[in-house]
Amino acid sequence: STLSGIISGSGSTAQGPAMDAWIGGFRVLHPKVQVQYSPDGSGAGRNALLAGAVQFAGSDAYLQDEELGEAREVCGPDGALDIPAYISPIAVAFNLPGIESLNMDADTIARIFRGDIEFWNDPAIAAQNPGVELPETRVTPVSRADDSGTTENFTEYLHEAAPEAWPNDPSGSWPGGLGGENAQGSAGVISTVTRTEGSVAYSDDSVVDDSLGTVNLKVGEQYVPISAEAASIAVEQATRVPGRSDHDIALHLDRTTTAPGAYPLVLISYQIFCSGYEDAETVELVKTFGQYVISPEGQEASAEAAKSAPIPQGLAEDAKAAIESITTLP
Repeated sequence: STLSGIISGSGSTAQGPAMDAWIGGFRVLHPKVQVQYSPDGSGAGRNALLAGAVQFAGSDAYLQDEELGEAREVCGPDGALDIPAYISPIAVAFNLPGIESLNMDADTIARIFRGDIEFWNDPAIAAQNPGVELPETRVTPVSRADDSGTTENFTEYLHEAAPEAWPNDPSGSWPGGLGGENAQGSAGVISTVTRTEGSVAYSDDSVVDDSLGTVNLKVGEQYVPISAEAASIAVEQATRVPGRSDHDIALHLDRTTTAPGAYPLVLISYQIFCSGYEDAETVELVKTFGQYVISPEGQEASAEAAKSAPIPQGLAEDAKAAIESITTLP
């Protein structure tokens, strides 16, 4: 390849392992191109794009309406595009030596993270896990300290699947006053859980240590273990967010789905690009990298590095067309 130049991105820590794989694979194909990515959190990534500081953002939440308006000032009259690039289940991971998995419904998970369930042998947990010897260990919930798309997806799941137990609106910032501990980034959260017996956290599955246990979610009348395949089934139930441009592929997940085998606590992480850039060189770099990420090769690299689920074929075709629509601003 004769393509050369530098493009920079910032954002999702969940995308971090996949991004490392994408950058490595892209470098093999285009050795003269340097792709830089700073995993500062989804909120920071979107802010950097809207400030014109980077050429793309990684975000576990699509742009909100207010942000779409801001994007028109930086990206031209058509604003920015949310392109699904990375699909991963969010794990509810815990540190209880000797216990590899537990069954829980959304109401129980919500009560744990609100601090209403204080010990692991609580009747609400025991009733869903007959035969499991639960310890009388205090529960320590761990949340994200930074503005996080993972937090927004997790709180959206709790709010939609257990609205009475979790009345708070979805947000990228963890609600104040709930107690527990917090840590910076996905890796920081999991590091805290790994060294704290009795702790529990939510995190992108790619960074969850094998020494930790994970929760099987109640979906309909079944408990579904976390897996990339189960995440894909949930994404297939997603619908396009209304009122967006044809090439903005923001998706709404059905957190209350009862589809067999679906794991609805899933994040769709986006690459957010401007619909237009001021120079043709940046347009070519952005489009070439974006197309690689959603290609079968890029998705395979992500799956191997980060346990992600492949983008469904129809969604990948829509994403390809959206990236191809990126143009040079007049």
